[in-house]
Amino acid sequence: MTEGKYRAHKALREERADGSILLTSAWPLGPVARCATDWLEEWATAVPDRVFLAERSGPGWREVTYAQALEMVKAIAAGLAARGMNAETPILIISGNSIDHALLSLGAQYIGVPSVPVAEQYALIPGAHPVLERITGMIRPTMVFADDAERYGAALDLVVFNGVEQVVSQGAQDGMTRFDSLLAARGDVSALNAAVGPDTVAKYLLTSGSTSHPKGVLTTQRMMCTNQAQLKVCLPFVAEKPPVLLDWLPWNHVFGGSHNFNLVLSNGGTFYIDNGKPTPALARHTLDNLRMVSPTIAFNVPVGFAMLRDAMKADAELRRQYFQNLDMLFYAGASLPQDVWADLEDMARDVRGDMPLFNSSWGLTETAPAALIQHEFTHQSGIIGVPLPEVTIKLVPVDDENRYDVRVKGNTITPGYLKDPEKTAEAFDEEGYFITGDAMRFVDPGDIDKGMKFDGRIAEEFKLNTGTWVRAAGLRLEVLGKLKGLAADVIITGADRREVGVFIVPTDALRDGATDADGGLIVARAAEIAERLKPGETEGSAHAIRRAMVLTELPSMADGEMTAKGNINFRKLLMQRAGLCDRLYDNADPATIVI
Repeated sequence: MTEGKYRAHKALREERADGSILLTSAWPLGPVARCATDWLEEWATAVPDRVFLAERSGPGWREVTYAQALEMVKAIAAGLAARGMNAETPILIISGNSIDHALLSLGAQYIGVPSVPVAEQYALIPGAHPVLERITGMIRPTMVFADDAERYGAALDLVVFNGVEQVVSQGAQDGMTRFDSLLAARGDVSALNAAVGPDTVAKYLLTSGSTSHPKGVLTTQRMMCTNQAQLKVCLPFVAEKPPVLLDWLPWNHVFGGSHNFNLVLSNGGTFYIDNGKPTPALARHTLDNLRMVSPTIAFNVPVGFAMLRDAMKADAELRRQYFQNLDMLFYAGASLPQDVWADLEDMARDVRGDMPLFNSSWGLTETAPAALIQHEFTHQSGIIGVPLPEVTIKLVPVDDENRYDVRVKGNTITPGYLKDPEKTAEAFDEEGYFITGDAMRFVDPGDIDKGMKFDGRIAEEFKLNTGTWVRAAGLRLEVLGKLKGLAADVIITGADRREVGVFIVPTDALRDGATDADGGLIVARAAEIAERLKPGETEGSAHAIRRAMVLTELPSMADGEMTAKGNINFRKLLMQRAGLCDRLYDNADPATIVI
Protein backbone atom coordinates (compact mmCIF):
# COMPACT_ATOMS: atom_id res chain seq x y z
CA MET A 1 0.00 0.00 0.00
CA THR A 2 1.39 3.40 -0.97
CA GLU A 3 1.17 6.71 0.85
CA GLY A 4 -1.46 8.08 -1.54
CA LYS A 5 -4.06 5.47 -0.57
CA TYR A 6 -4.70 6.79 2.93
CA ARG A 7 -7.54 9.15 3.80
CA ALA A 8 -6.35 12.70 4.44
CA HIS A 9 -7.15 14.60 7.61
CA LYS A 10 -10.06 17.01 7.29
CA ALA A 11 -10.63 18.68 10.65
CA LEU A 12 -12.87 21.61 11.50
CA ARG A 13 -12.15 24.17 14.23
CA GLU A 14 -14.54 26.45 16.12
CA GLU A 15 -13.18 29.19 18.39
CA ARG A 16 -15.44 30.02 21.32
CA ALA A 17 -15.77 33.22 23.31
CA ASP A 18 -14.57 31.56 26.52
CA GLY A 19 -11.25 30.63 24.88
CA SER A 20 -12.10 26.97 24.36
CA ILE A 21 -11.87 25.30 20.95
CA LEU A 22 -14.14 22.68 19.40
CA LEU A 23 -12.62 20.21 16.96
CA THR A 24 -14.63 17.89 14.70
CA SER A 25 -14.11 15.88 11.53
CA ALA A 26 -15.50 17.00 8.18
CA TRP A 27 -15.79 13.38 7.02
CA PRO A 28 -19.37 12.04 7.23
CA LEU A 29 -20.10 8.91 9.23
CA GLY A 30 -21.37 5.84 7.39
CA PRO A 31 -23.91 3.24 8.52
CA VAL A 32 -23.75 2.07 12.15
CA ALA A 33 -24.65 -1.51 13.06
CA ARG A 34 -27.39 -2.25 15.60
CA CYS A 35 -25.15 -4.53 17.64
CA ALA A 36 -21.92 -6.49 17.33
CA THR A 37 -23.55 -9.86 16.74
CA ASP A 38 -25.19 -8.49 13.57
CA TRP A 39 -21.68 -8.50 12.10
CA LEU A 40 -21.36 -12.18 12.97
CA GLU A 41 -24.67 -12.92 11.24
CA GLU A 42 -23.56 -10.94 8.18
CA TRP A 43 -20.24 -12.71 7.70
CA ALA A 44 -21.57 -16.16 8.57
CA THR A 45 -23.88 -15.71 5.58
CA ALA A 46 -21.43 -13.99 3.21
CA VAL A 47 -18.26 -16.01 3.94
CA PRO A 48 -19.31 -18.98 6.12
CA ASP A 49 -16.06 -20.93 5.64
CA ARG A 50 -13.67 -18.05 6.34
CA VAL A 51 -11.69 -18.48 9.55
CA PHE A 52 -12.87 -15.99 12.17
CA LEU A 53 -10.91 -17.09 15.26
CA ALA A 54 -7.75 -19.15 15.68
CA GLU A 55 -5.59 -20.07 18.67
CA ARG A 56 -2.50 -22.20 19.04
CA SER A 57 -3.11 -25.93 19.48
CA GLY A 58 0.00 -28.09 19.42
CA PRO A 59 2.10 -27.38 16.32
CA GLY A 60 -0.78 -25.68 14.51
CA TRP A 61 -3.96 -23.73 15.13
CA ARG A 62 -7.44 -24.49 16.37
CA GLU A 63 -9.68 -22.62 13.93
CA VAL A 64 -13.33 -21.57 14.04
CA THR A 65 -15.08 -20.30 10.91
CA TYR A 66 -17.77 -17.62 10.86
CA ALA A 67 -20.51 -20.20 10.31
CA GLN A 68 -19.24 -22.36 13.17
CA ALA A 69 -18.90 -19.33 15.44
CA LEU A 70 -22.49 -18.24 14.82
CA GLU A 71 -23.81 -21.72 15.55
CA MET A 72 -21.84 -21.88 18.82
CA VAL A 73 -22.78 -18.34 19.84
CA LYS A 74 -26.49 -19.12 19.38
CA ALA A 75 -26.10 -22.32 21.43
CA ILE A 76 -24.37 -20.43 24.24
CA ALA A 77 -27.05 -17.75 24.13
CA ALA A 78 -29.71 -20.48 24.44
CA GLY A 79 -27.89 -21.96 27.42
CA LEU A 80 -27.72 -18.58 29.15
CA ALA A 81 -31.36 -17.87 28.38
CA ALA A 82 -32.38 -21.24 29.82
CA ARG A 83 -30.75 -20.13 33.08
CA GLY A 84 -32.87 -16.99 33.05
CA MET A 85 -29.87 -14.75 32.51
CA ASN A 86 -30.41 -11.18 31.33
CA ALA A 87 -29.05 -7.65 31.65
CA GLU A 88 -29.01 -7.97 35.46
CA THR A 89 -26.93 -11.19 35.58
CA PRO A 90 -23.39 -10.39 34.38
CA ILE A 91 -20.71 -12.94 33.55
CA LEU A 92 -17.24 -12.41 35.06
CA ILE A 93 -14.37 -13.63 32.86
CA ILE A 94 -11.15 -14.08 34.85
CA SER A 95 -8.89 -15.75 32.26
CA GLY A 96 -7.17 -14.25 29.24
CA ASN A 97 -7.79 -14.26 25.50
CA SER A 98 -9.12 -17.51 24.02
CA ILE A 99 -11.65 -18.76 21.53
CA ASP A 100 -13.97 -19.87 24.33
CA HIS A 101 -13.65 -16.43 25.95
CA ALA A 102 -14.69 -14.81 22.65
CA LEU A 103 -17.60 -17.17 22.04
CA LEU A 104 -18.95 -16.74 25.58
CA SER A 105 -18.76 -12.96 25.30
CA LEU A 106 -20.54 -12.96 21.94
CA GLY A 107 -23.13 -15.47 23.19
CA ALA A 108 -23.86 -13.16 26.09
CA GLN A 109 -24.10 -10.13 23.81
CA TYR A 110 -26.47 -12.03 21.52
CA ILE A 111 -29.21 -11.84 24.18
CA GLY A 112 -28.11 -8.75 26.12
CA VAL A 113 -26.19 -10.32 29.01
CA PRO A 114 -23.20 -8.14 30.05
CA SER A 115 -19.79 -9.77 30.31
CA VAL A 116 -17.00 -8.44 32.51
CA PRO A 117 -13.48 -9.42 31.41
CA VAL A 118 -10.86 -8.68 34.06
CA ALA A 119 -7.08 -8.88 33.99
CA GLU A 120 -6.01 -12.47 34.55
CA GLN A 121 -3.28 -11.27 36.92
CA TYR A 122 -5.98 -10.60 39.50
CA ALA A 123 -6.76 -14.32 39.53
CA LEU A 124 -3.24 -15.70 39.03
CA ILE A 125 -1.37 -13.60 41.60
CA PRO A 126 -2.47 -14.46 45.16
CA GLY A 127 -1.52 -11.00 46.38
CA ALA A 128 -3.98 -9.51 43.89
CA HIS A 129 -6.95 -11.60 45.03
CA PRO A 130 -8.28 -8.73 47.22
CA VAL A 131 -8.65 -6.67 44.02
CA LEU A 132 -10.56 -9.53 42.38
CA GLU A 133 -12.77 -9.83 45.46
CA ARG A 134 -13.50 -6.10 45.42
CA ILE A 135 -14.39 -6.23 41.71
CA THR A 136 -16.61 -9.28 42.24
CA GLY A 137 -18.41 -7.51 45.05
CA MET A 138 -19.10 -4.58 42.74
CA ILE A 139 -20.17 -6.71 39.75
CA ARG A 140 -22.09 -9.44 41.64
CA PRO A 141 -21.85 -11.94 38.77
CA THR A 142 -24.19 -14.87 38.22
CA MET A 143 -21.50 -16.80 36.34
CA VAL A 144 -17.68 -16.81 36.35
CA PHE A 145 -15.61 -18.24 33.50
CA ALA A 146 -12.00 -19.48 33.44
CA ASP A 147 -10.40 -21.48 30.67
CA ASP A 148 -8.48 -23.80 33.02
CA ALA A 149 -9.82 -25.00 36.37
CA GLU A 150 -6.40 -25.95 37.70
CA ARG A 151 -4.58 -22.78 36.70
CA TYR A 152 -7.30 -20.52 38.10
CA GLY A 153 -8.27 -22.84 40.93
CA ALA A 154 -7.04 -20.65 43.77
CA ALA A 155 -9.16 -17.77 42.51
CA LEU A 156 -12.23 -19.94 41.93
CA ASP A 157 -11.93 -21.15 45.54
CA LEU A 158 -12.42 -17.61 46.88
CA VAL A 159 -15.43 -17.17 49.13
CA VAL A 160 -16.86 -14.48 46.82
CA PHE A 161 -17.55 -17.18 44.23
CA ASN A 162 -19.66 -19.33 46.55
CA GLY A 163 -23.01 -19.74 44.85
CA VAL A 164 -21.72 -18.40 41.53
CA GLU A 165 -21.85 -20.86 38.61
CA GLN A 166 -18.28 -21.68 37.60
CA VAL A 167 -17.79 -22.47 33.90
CA VAL A 168 -14.41 -23.84 32.77
CA SER A 169 -13.03 -25.02 29.43
CA GLN A 170 -10.84 -27.76 30.84
CA GLY A 171 -10.23 -29.58 34.11
CA ALA A 172 -13.77 -29.19 35.42
CA GLN A 173 -14.16 -30.44 38.98
CA ASP A 174 -17.26 -31.46 40.90
CA GLY A 175 -19.75 -28.63 40.96
CA MET A 176 -18.27 -26.86 37.94
CA THR A 177 -19.90 -26.51 34.51
CA ARG A 178 -17.99 -27.66 31.44
CA PHE A 179 -17.92 -25.01 28.72
CA ASP A 180 -18.77 -27.70 26.16
CA SER A 181 -22.12 -28.20 27.85
CA LEU A 182 -23.09 -24.65 26.89
CA LEU A 183 -22.44 -25.54 23.25
CA ALA A 184 -24.95 -28.39 23.52
CA ALA A 185 -27.81 -26.07 24.50
CA ARG A 186 -30.68 -25.55 22.05
CA GLY A 187 -33.49 -23.05 21.90
CA ASP A 188 -34.90 -20.18 19.86
CA VAL A 189 -33.30 -16.94 21.06
CA SER A 190 -34.25 -14.80 18.05
CA ALA A 191 -36.72 -12.72 20.06
CA LEU A 192 -34.14 -12.01 22.75
CA ASN A 193 -31.62 -11.02 20.09
CA ALA A 194 -34.15 -8.72 18.42
CA ALA A 195 -34.58 -6.92 21.75
CA VAL A 196 -30.87 -6.01 21.86
CA GLY A 197 -30.39 -2.42 20.74
CA PRO A 198 -27.84 0.40 20.64
CA ASP A 199 -28.37 1.25 24.32
CA THR A 200 -27.95 -2.36 25.50
CA VAL A 201 -24.87 -2.75 27.71
CA ALA A 202 -22.49 -5.20 26.03
CA LYS A 203 -19.94 -5.32 28.83
CA TYR A 204 -18.57 -3.60 31.84
CA LEU A 205 -14.93 -2.69 31.27
CA LEU A 206 -12.82 -1.77 34.26
CA THR A 207 -10.68 1.33 34.27
CA SER A 208 -6.98 0.77 34.87
CA GLY A 209 -7.10 2.11 38.41
CA SER A 210 -4.08 4.34 37.81
CA THR A 211 -5.65 7.18 39.82
CA SER A 212 -8.22 5.33 41.99
CA HIS A 213 -9.86 1.93 42.42
CA PRO A 214 -11.04 0.42 39.10
CA LYS A 215 -14.48 1.62 38.02
CA GLY A 216 -16.94 -0.35 35.90
CA VAL A 217 -17.45 1.51 32.61
CA LEU A 218 -20.82 0.86 30.99
CA THR A 219 -19.96 -0.11 27.40
CA THR A 220 -22.98 -0.09 25.11
CA GLN A 221 -23.54 -1.57 21.68
CA ARG A 222 -23.88 1.98 20.33
CA MET A 223 -20.41 2.87 21.60
CA MET A 224 -18.71 -0.15 20.04
CA CYS A 225 -20.61 -0.09 16.74
CA THR A 226 -20.20 3.65 16.22
CA ASN A 227 -16.46 3.37 16.85
CA GLN A 228 -16.11 0.73 14.14
CA ALA A 229 -18.11 2.82 11.66
CA GLN A 230 -15.78 5.73 12.42
CA LEU A 231 -12.69 3.61 11.84
CA LYS A 232 -14.01 2.47 8.44
CA VAL A 233 -14.24 6.11 7.37
CA CYS A 234 -10.72 6.98 8.55
CA LEU A 235 -9.09 3.68 7.55
CA PRO A 236 -10.97 2.63 4.37
CA PHE A 237 -8.59 -0.26 3.67
CA VAL A 238 -10.08 -2.27 6.57
CA ALA A 239 -13.32 -2.62 4.58
CA GLU A 240 -11.54 -3.18 1.25
CA LYS A 241 -9.38 -6.06 2.52
CA PRO A 242 -10.56 -8.13 5.50
CA PRO A 243 -8.06 -7.58 8.33
CA VAL A 244 -5.82 -10.40 9.50
CA LEU A 245 -4.53 -9.88 13.03
CA LEU A 246 -2.01 -11.75 15.13
CA ASP A 247 -2.65 -9.99 18.41
CA TRP A 248 -1.85 -10.53 22.11
CA LEU A 249 -3.34 -7.33 23.55
CA PRO A 250 -5.64 -8.34 26.45
CA TRP A 251 -9.40 -8.30 25.97
CA ASN A 252 -10.04 -6.96 29.46
CA HIS A 253 -8.67 -3.70 28.08
CA VAL A 254 -10.78 -1.61 25.69
CA PHE A 255 -8.04 -1.42 23.06
CA GLY A 256 -7.60 -5.17 22.65
CA GLY A 257 -11.11 -6.31 23.50
CA SER A 258 -13.27 -3.67 21.78
CA HIS A 259 -11.10 -1.83 19.25
CA ASN A 260 -9.04 -4.71 17.82
CA PHE A 261 -11.47 -7.61 18.25
CA ASN A 262 -14.38 -5.69 16.75
CA LEU A 263 -12.23 -4.34 13.92
CA VAL A 264 -11.81 -7.93 12.75
CA LEU A 265 -15.42 -8.95 13.38
CA SER A 266 -17.02 -5.90 11.76
CA ASN A 267 -14.96 -6.31 8.59
CA GLY A 268 -15.08 -10.08 8.22
CA GLY A 269 -11.43 -10.63 9.02
CA THR A 270 -9.46 -13.30 10.85
CA PHE A 271 -8.17 -13.00 14.41
CA TYR A 272 -5.18 -15.16 15.36
CA ILE A 273 -4.87 -15.08 19.15
CA ASP A 274 -1.18 -14.61 19.93
CA ASN A 275 -0.10 -16.61 22.97
CA GLY A 276 3.07 -14.53 23.19
CA LYS A 277 3.77 -11.15 24.76
CA PRO A 278 6.67 -8.68 24.58
CA THR A 279 8.37 -10.14 27.65
CA PRO A 280 11.60 -12.17 27.81
CA ALA A 281 9.68 -15.34 28.74
CA LEU A 282 6.95 -15.11 26.09
CA ALA A 283 8.43 -13.20 23.14
CA ARG A 284 9.51 -16.41 21.39
CA HIS A 285 5.85 -17.46 21.05
CA THR A 286 5.06 -14.31 19.09
CA LEU A 287 8.03 -14.88 16.80
CA ASP A 288 7.01 -18.50 16.23
CA ASN A 289 3.47 -17.40 15.40
CA LEU A 290 4.68 -14.74 12.99
CA ARG A 291 6.49 -17.39 11.01
CA MET A 292 3.05 -18.94 10.33
CA VAL A 293 0.85 -15.85 10.04
CA SER A 294 1.42 -12.76 7.92
CA PRO A 295 -0.85 -10.03 9.37
CA THR A 296 -2.40 -7.10 7.51
CA ILE A 297 -2.48 -4.91 10.64
CA ALA A 298 0.00 -4.99 13.51
CA PHE A 299 -1.14 -3.57 16.85
CA ASN A 300 1.43 -3.35 19.61
CA VAL A 301 2.92 -1.33 22.43
CA PRO A 302 6.29 0.41 21.92
CA VAL A 303 8.28 -2.25 23.82
CA GLY A 304 6.67 -4.89 21.58
CA PHE A 305 7.69 -3.07 18.41
CA ALA A 306 11.22 -2.66 19.79
CA MET A 307 11.38 -6.41 20.47
CA LEU A 308 10.23 -7.21 16.93
CA ARG A 309 12.70 -4.71 15.48
CA ASP A 310 15.57 -6.42 17.27
CA ALA A 311 14.45 -9.90 16.20
CA MET A 312 13.96 -8.92 12.56
CA LYS A 313 17.36 -7.30 12.25
CA ALA A 314 18.92 -10.76 12.18
CA ASP A 315 16.16 -12.60 10.30
CA ALA A 316 15.40 -11.59 6.71
CA GLU A 317 12.64 -14.19 6.32
CA LEU A 318 10.87 -12.94 9.45
CA ARG A 319 11.07 -9.39 8.03
CA ARG A 320 9.47 -10.53 4.79
CA GLN A 321 6.76 -12.48 6.58
CA TYR A 322 5.95 -9.54 8.85
CA PHE A 323 5.87 -6.70 6.32
CA GLN A 324 4.69 -8.29 3.08
CA ASN A 325 0.93 -7.88 3.68
CA LEU A 326 0.83 -5.03 6.22
CA ASP A 327 -1.53 -2.12 5.64
CA MET A 328 -0.89 -0.53 9.03
CA LEU A 329 1.36 -0.61 12.10
CA PHE A 330 -0.31 0.89 15.14
CA TYR A 331 1.28 1.67 18.50
CA ALA A 332 -0.50 2.62 21.71
CA GLY A 333 0.07 2.82 25.44
CA ALA A 334 3.12 5.08 25.28
CA SER A 335 5.16 7.13 22.87
CA LEU A 336 7.17 5.15 20.33
CA PRO A 337 10.92 5.96 20.28
CA GLN A 338 11.80 7.57 16.95
CA ASP A 339 14.74 5.20 16.41
CA VAL A 340 12.37 2.19 16.55
CA TRP A 341 10.08 3.92 14.04
CA ALA A 342 12.99 4.67 11.70
CA ASP A 343 14.35 1.12 11.84
CA LEU A 344 10.95 -0.43 11.12
CA GLU A 345 10.38 1.97 8.23
CA ASP A 346 13.76 1.06 6.72
CA MET A 347 12.92 -2.65 7.01
CA ALA A 348 9.50 -2.18 5.42
CA ARG A 349 10.92 -0.29 2.46
CA ASP A 350 13.61 -2.93 2.04
CA VAL A 351 10.99 -5.71 1.92
CA ARG A 352 8.29 -4.05 -0.19
CA GLY A 353 9.53 -0.70 -1.47
CA ASP A 354 7.08 1.40 0.53
CA MET A 355 5.90 1.98 4.08
CA PRO A 356 2.52 0.97 5.54
CA LEU A 357 0.61 3.53 7.54
CA PHE A 358 2.38 3.83 10.91
CA ASN A 359 0.15 5.58 13.37
CA SER A 360 -1.48 5.90 16.75
CA SER A 361 -4.69 7.20 18.25
CA TRP A 362 -6.02 8.41 21.56
CA GLY A 363 -8.92 7.41 23.74
CA LEU A 364 -9.97 5.96 27.07
CA THR A 365 -12.08 3.08 28.30
CA GLU A 366 -14.90 5.61 28.55
CA THR A 367 -14.57 6.63 24.86
CA ALA A 368 -14.94 3.13 23.34
CA PRO A 369 -11.88 3.82 22.82
CA ALA A 370 -10.80 5.81 19.71
CA ALA A 371 -11.67 9.53 19.75
CA LEU A 372 -8.63 10.92 17.90
CA ILE A 373 -6.64 9.07 15.25
CA GLN A 374 -3.69 9.79 12.97
CA HIS A 375 -5.08 8.44 9.70
CA GLU A 376 -2.86 10.08 7.11
CA PHE A 377 0.77 9.27 6.41
CA THR A 378 3.49 10.70 8.66
CA HIS A 379 7.10 9.97 9.52
CA GLN A 380 6.90 11.34 13.07
CA SER A 381 6.18 9.38 16.23
CA GLY A 382 4.02 10.77 19.01
CA ILE A 383 1.12 12.23 16.99
CA ILE A 384 -2.38 11.09 17.97
CA GLY A 385 -4.19 12.83 15.14
CA VAL A 386 -7.56 14.44 14.61
CA PRO A 387 -11.15 13.67 15.72
CA LEU A 388 -13.04 10.73 14.26
CA PRO A 389 -16.34 11.51 12.49
CA GLU A 390 -19.11 12.71 14.81
CA VAL A 391 -16.79 13.07 17.78
CA THR A 392 -16.48 16.56 19.22
CA ILE A 393 -13.29 17.41 21.07
CA LYS A 394 -13.45 20.39 23.42
CA LEU A 395 -10.07 21.92 24.21
CA VAL A 396 -10.03 24.06 27.34
CA PRO A 397 -6.89 26.20 27.76
CA VAL A 398 -4.71 25.07 30.67
CA ASP A 399 -2.11 27.83 30.53
CA ASP A 400 -0.60 30.31 28.11
CA GLU A 401 1.54 27.72 26.33
CA ASN A 402 -1.02 26.41 23.81
CA ARG A 403 -1.81 23.47 26.07
CA TYR A 404 -5.35 22.21 26.55
CA ASP A 405 -7.50 20.11 28.87
CA VAL A 406 -9.33 17.60 26.63
CA ARG A 407 -13.05 16.82 26.85
CA VAL A 408 -15.13 14.64 24.52
CA LYS A 409 -18.74 14.26 23.37
CA GLY A 410 -20.36 11.80 20.96
CA ASN A 411 -22.08 8.45 20.59
CA THR A 412 -18.92 6.59 21.64
CA ILE A 413 -18.92 8.06 25.15
CA THR A 414 -20.05 5.92 28.09
CA PRO A 415 -23.32 6.82 29.83
CA GLY A 416 -21.51 6.35 33.14
CA TYR A 417 -20.06 4.01 35.75
CA LEU A 418 -21.66 0.92 37.23
CA LYS A 419 -23.44 1.61 40.53
CA ASP A 420 -21.58 4.91 40.98
CA PRO A 421 -23.81 7.92 40.22
CA GLU A 422 -21.46 10.26 42.07
CA LYS A 423 -18.45 9.38 39.90
CA THR A 424 -20.69 9.49 36.82
CA ALA A 425 -21.82 13.03 37.63
CA GLU A 426 -18.24 14.14 38.28
CA ALA A 427 -17.11 12.73 34.92
CA PHE A 428 -19.05 15.24 32.78
CA ASP A 429 -18.88 19.02 32.60
CA GLU A 430 -21.86 21.39 32.47
CA GLU A 431 -22.21 20.92 28.69
CA GLY A 432 -22.18 17.13 28.86
CA TYR A 433 -18.58 16.67 27.70
CA PHE A 434 -16.67 13.80 29.27
CA ILE A 435 -13.73 15.18 31.27
CA THR A 436 -10.73 13.03 30.32
CA GLY A 437 -8.09 14.62 32.54
CA ASP A 438 -5.58 14.47 29.69
CA ALA A 439 -3.67 17.43 28.29
CA MET A 440 -2.78 17.95 24.62
CA ARG A 441 -1.26 20.50 22.33
CA PHE A 442 -1.35 21.08 18.57
CA VAL A 443 1.52 19.73 16.50
CA ASP A 444 1.21 22.99 14.50
CA PRO A 445 -1.17 25.64 15.97
CA GLY A 446 -1.49 27.10 12.48
CA ASP A 447 -2.58 23.86 10.83
CA ILE A 448 -5.08 21.73 12.75
CA ASP A 449 -4.78 18.93 10.18
CA LYS A 450 -1.29 18.25 11.49
CA GLY A 451 -3.09 16.80 14.52
CA MET A 452 -2.60 16.75 18.27
CA LYS A 453 0.10 15.45 20.61
CA PHE A 454 -0.50 14.02 24.06
CA ASP A 455 0.98 16.21 26.81
CA GLY A 456 0.44 14.37 30.07
CA ARG A 457 -2.20 13.66 32.69
CA ILE A 458 -3.35 16.83 34.44
CA ALA A 459 -4.06 14.84 37.63
CA GLU A 460 -0.39 13.90 37.85
CA GLU A 461 0.76 17.54 37.88
CA PHE A 462 1.57 19.30 41.13
CA LYS A 463 2.99 22.51 42.56
CA LEU A 464 6.20 23.00 44.49
CA ASN A 465 5.84 25.13 47.59
CA THR A 466 7.23 28.01 45.52
CA GLY A 467 4.04 27.91 43.43
CA THR A 468 5.84 26.44 40.41
CA TRP A 469 3.91 23.79 38.48
CA VAL A 470 5.64 20.48 37.76
CA ARG A 471 4.36 18.50 34.78
CA ALA A 472 5.13 15.09 36.15
CA ALA A 473 4.10 12.99 33.13
CA GLY A 474 6.47 14.70 30.71
CA LEU A 475 9.26 14.93 33.29
CA ARG A 476 8.89 11.22 34.03
CA LEU A 477 9.59 10.34 30.38
CA GLU A 478 12.66 12.59 30.39
CA VAL A 479 14.00 10.95 33.56
CA LEU A 480 13.36 7.45 32.18
CA GLY A 481 15.42 8.38 29.15
CA LYS A 482 18.29 9.58 31.33
CA LEU A 483 18.17 6.43 33.47
CA LYS A 484 17.88 3.96 30.61
CA GLY A 485 19.13 0.55 31.74
CA LEU A 486 18.88 1.47 35.43
CA ALA A 487 15.21 2.37 35.93
CA ALA A 488 12.25 0.15 35.05
CA ASP A 489 10.03 3.09 36.03
CA VAL A 490 10.18 6.26 38.08
CA ILE A 491 7.81 8.20 40.32
CA ILE A 492 8.19 11.99 40.41
CA THR A 493 7.87 13.61 43.86
CA GLY A 494 7.83 17.14 45.22
CA ALA A 495 4.24 18.24 45.84
CA ASP A 496 4.33 21.12 48.36
CA ARG A 497 8.12 20.81 48.71
CA ARG A 498 10.91 23.03 47.44
CA GLU A 499 12.53 20.50 45.10
CA VAL A 500 11.61 17.80 42.65
CA GLY A 501 12.71 14.29 43.59
CA VAL A 502 12.31 10.84 42.11
CA PHE A 503 11.72 7.30 43.33
CA ILE A 504 13.40 4.78 41.06
CA VAL A 505 11.98 1.32 40.37
CA PRO A 506 15.26 -0.52 39.71
CA THR A 507 16.25 -2.86 36.92
CA ASP A 508 18.15 -6.02 37.83
CA ALA A 509 21.35 -4.26 36.77
CA LEU A 510 20.79 -1.54 39.37
CA ARG A 511 19.84 -4.03 42.09
CA ASP A 512 23.16 -5.82 41.69
CA GLY A 513 25.26 -5.20 44.79
CA ALA A 514 22.60 -3.03 46.47
CA THR A 515 21.96 -2.90 50.23
CA ASP A 516 18.50 -2.48 51.72
CA ALA A 517 18.12 0.51 54.02
CA ASP A 518 14.58 -0.16 55.25
CA GLY A 519 12.71 0.55 52.02
CA GLY A 520 15.37 2.41 50.08
CA LEU A 521 18.29 0.73 48.36
CA ILE A 522 21.85 1.93 48.77
CA VAL A 523 23.16 1.22 45.28
CA ALA A 524 26.68 0.88 43.95
CA ARG A 525 25.85 3.16 41.02
CA ALA A 526 24.59 6.13 43.06
CA ALA A 527 27.24 8.45 41.65
CA GLU A 528 26.26 7.44 38.11
CA ILE A 529 22.60 8.18 38.86
CA ALA A 530 23.51 11.59 40.22
CA GLU A 531 25.57 12.35 37.14
CA ARG A 532 22.86 11.22 34.73
CA LEU A 533 20.22 13.31 36.50
CA LYS A 534 22.40 16.39 36.94
CA PRO A 535 20.31 19.36 35.72
CA GLY A 536 21.46 21.48 32.81
CA GLU A 537 22.40 25.09 33.41
CA THR A 538 19.13 26.39 31.96
CA GLU A 539 16.78 23.96 33.72
CA GLY A 540 14.48 25.59 36.25
CA SER A 541 13.13 24.10 39.46
CA ALA A 542 10.23 22.37 37.66
CA HIS A 543 12.63 20.27 35.56
CA ALA A 544 15.62 19.87 37.87
CA ILE A 545 15.76 16.55 39.77
CA ARG A 546 17.59 17.31 43.03
CA ARG A 547 17.27 14.00 44.89
CA ALA A 548 16.59 10.35 44.17
CA MET A 549 15.97 7.11 46.02
CA VAL A 550 15.90 3.55 44.69
CA LEU A 551 12.95 1.52 45.98
CA THR A 552 13.55 -1.78 47.72
CA GLU A 553 10.00 -3.03 47.26
CA LEU A 554 8.51 -2.96 43.78
CA PRO A 555 5.06 -1.36 43.34
CA SER A 556 2.43 -3.79 44.62
CA MET A 557 -0.64 -4.81 42.63
CA ALA A 558 -2.24 -6.16 45.79
CA ASP A 559 -1.91 -2.78 47.51
CA GLY A 560 -3.19 -0.90 44.46
CA GLU A 561 0.19 0.66 43.69
CA MET A 562 0.26 -1.04 40.27
CA THR A 563 -2.57 -1.71 37.84
CA ALA A 564 -3.11 -4.91 35.85
CA LYS A 565 -1.80 -3.07 32.77
CA GLY A 566 1.51 -2.58 34.54
CA ASN A 567 0.97 1.14 35.14
CA ILE A 568 1.90 2.65 38.49
CA ASN A 569 -0.82 4.35 40.50
CA PHE A 570 1.44 7.24 41.46
CA ARG A 571 -0.96 8.81 43.93
CA LYS A 572 -1.54 5.55 45.80
CA LEU A 573 2.16 4.69 45.93
CA LEU A 574 3.13 8.12 47.26
CA MET A 575 0.36 7.96 49.85
CA GLN A 576 1.32 4.50 51.07
CA ARG A 577 5.03 5.34 51.16
CA ALA A 578 4.70 8.77 52.70
CA GLY A 579 7.34 7.95 55.31
CA LEU A 580 9.80 6.99 52.59
CA CYS A 581 9.02 10.25 50.81
CA ASP A 582 9.92 12.17 53.95
CA ARG A 583 13.22 10.30 54.04
CA LEU A 584 13.88 11.20 50.40
CA TYR A 585 13.97 14.87 51.47
CA ASP A 586 16.41 14.17 54.32
CA ASN A 587 19.95 14.70 53.02
CA ALA A 588 21.35 12.63 55.89
CA ASP A 589 19.39 9.49 54.95
CA PRO A 590 21.84 6.87 53.63
CA ALA A 591 19.49 5.86 50.78
CA THR A 592 18.97 9.40 49.50
CA ILE A 593 21.03 10.39 46.47
CA VAL A 594 21.48 14.16 46.57
CA ILE A 595 22.05 15.71 43.15
